[in-house]
Formats: sequence, structure tokens, C-alpha cells
Amino acid sequence: MTRPIKLSIHVDALRQNLSVMRRHAPQASIWAVVKANAYGHGLQAAISAFTDADGMALLDIGDADALRRMGWRKPILMLEGAFDAGDLDAMAALDLDCVVTADHQARELMATPRVPPRVWIKLNTGMNRLGFSSARDLPQLARMLPGIRRRLAMSPGWMTHFSDADTPDGWQQQLARFSQALPALWQACGDATGPCSLANTAATMAAPQTHADWVRPGIGLYGASPFASCPGGATAHSLGLAAGQTLSSRLIAVQRIDTGETVGYGSRFRASRPARIGVVAAGYADGYPRNAPDGTPVWVAGRVVPLAGRVSMDMITVDITDHPGADVGAEVELWGARLAVDEVAIACGTIGYELMTRVTARVPREMHGT
Repeated sequence: MTRPIKLSIHVDALRQNLSVMRRHAPQASIWAVVKANAYGHGLQAAISAFTDADGMALLDIGDADALRRMGWRKPILMLEGAFDAGDLDAMAALDLDCVVTADHQARELMATPRVPPRVWIKLNTGMNRLGFSSARDLPQLARMLPGIRRRLAMSPGWMTHFSDADTPDGWQQQLARFSQALPALWQACGDATGPCSLANTAATMAAPQTHADWVRPGIGLYGASPFASCPGGATAHSLGLAAGQTLSSRLIAVQRIDTGETVGYGSRFRASRPARIGVVAAGYADGYPRNAPDGTPVWVAGRVVPLAGRVSMDMITVDITDHPGADVGAEVELWGARLAVDEVAIACGTIGYELMTRVTARVPREMHGT
């Protein structure tokens, strides 16, 4: 018998989540963001689930090539653009949309023999990661745009990324900066406007003013809430989102300990009463967070019980004293439809994105609902 841990991918749930995004932004086209191996769900699952998306967005040329070989013929957006000049030739060959985020990428674009068919210019309106910044870079960008436009078969698109769309009105200042910058840039392109794309999952769901031509949902497609870490923020369930993955295992042992005995490395958990401790086949080598504190919720045989003791490489331990029905072989869900990934993430001081993407390659995958 193989070790009982597995990661189940629910294609029907992913498909449902895409339809939720479509209902929120019915007039916009949708880039389904599938970076980081579709947030840990796999590109094959993304191909199966997101057939109704208008395009996919990711980072790596190899992943874009894989999508093309799997049969995806709609647009693919390279969110961080070209990492070197050779990438532009590959993007042209694969018919990819290329984002230009900085002067050096613009210069490479103007110098390369082959250019991607469609280009998007990213403006930095406050995230301060990638993009041309309003005060410092836009005059230089405006001077370069005529040369960029001459290389392209169509007008460039325009993008930004919100840093605080998960908070009320957190997108407003960035939207204002974006809107203020566009007229001069359009003029530099010969009054060619081009499409705009601003909204991530949070803005797609909560700020219709930002939808523009294309929205770019990510985390919501996989069944987690972008508002989960905000005080009183909406849960995935309340948003109509379904869990895209389930990390599950089983109890492989039960220990009975007396008052005062400890569990695990460092003796972090000390029993305040006689206790039953369940041992689960899941650990940090599987991607379960090592920093999970005592009390982190774990679903065991129909009931949520607390983590008890430090996470080790291959096992976690849970307090099943008040769950007499739980015994060796009992089903365990680390996160999924019965225990939201956001709940586990909040207990661990992180976000659902990280838990989804960190499940390791040694965990067997199963796809359901294809």
C-alpha cells in the first residue's frame, strides 16, 4: 500500500470558479492566470477547466509552449515579459502576448528581428514592482512609443496591477494614476488607444469600475478568497467559490498519553489531561507548513480537531481526545472542500496562495471531473 497522502484536483470546481468571475465581469474578456503551475493545480487541469476563458496568463516560455502543445490556441499573456532578447523570438514563434515593463525590454523589442504579435505596456501605479512609473519613466516611455508602435501590427495594450484591491476603495488611487497617464501615451502612439487590463481577482469581484477590456483573475479561480486575510473579509464559500484542490491523508497511528506528557520535536505540545493523539501521514516535505502552530485546524473523520505538536518532515499530530470515533485509517483533510485553505493559511500566518503552490512533487496527484 502506498503512503495515503494525495492531492486531488477538482476540475469542475475550477470551471465553476471561472463562471463566477464571468458573472462579475460579463463585459470584459478574461485572462485566466495560470502561473506557478496553475497555482499548484497543474496546466493540464487548467486546460480542461478554463476552456471558456479568453486567454491564459503566466510567466515562463516553457509553460506557454506546453499550453500550445496541449492544444490551447487562444491568447497567452507573458506577465513579466522577456527575460532576454531570445525570449522575444520564442514569443513570436508561439504567438504570445508580451508585456513590456521597463526601458531595457522596450529597447530589446525595438531591436529584435522578430516581435511578438501583441504587446502590452505595464504602468507602475503604486505596486512598485514592475512597470513604468508615472513621475520618472513616462516621458521616456512616450519618446519610445512611436518606435515600438512601428514594430507592431496593432496598437499596444495597457496594464497595471493593484496592490490593495482587497480593501475597500484600495484600488482608487492607482486607477486614477493609470487613467491620468493614458492620454499622453495614446497620443505618442498616434492616438491609438489599445485595450486595457487592470483587475485581479479582488478587483474583478469588488470593483466593476476597474474591469476595462480584460480582467486577470488568479486566486479566485482556484477557490480561495482574496479577502480572507482582511478583517471580516468574505470567505470563499460566501463568494460562491469552490475548492480547486484537496490535500488529504489518513491517520496512521494513535498514541495515548498522560497529563504532562509532550508530543513531537521540541516538546512544544504538553498535555493538560490524558489525551489521544492522532498521527497523520503529512509533513513539511509534502508542503504542509512547518510553522503551523498548535490549534491549526485539521479535518478528521467528520470533525475539525487541533494540531498538537510541531510539524515534522513526514508527519503531523492532532489532538483527537474529544473525537472518539477517530482511529487508525480515519480520513484526514488538510485543506479542501471541508476545510477551506484560507482557514489553515490564516492559522499559519500566511495566505492560501502559498499553501496551494507549495505542495511538493512527492505528493501523488489525481484529477477529478475532467
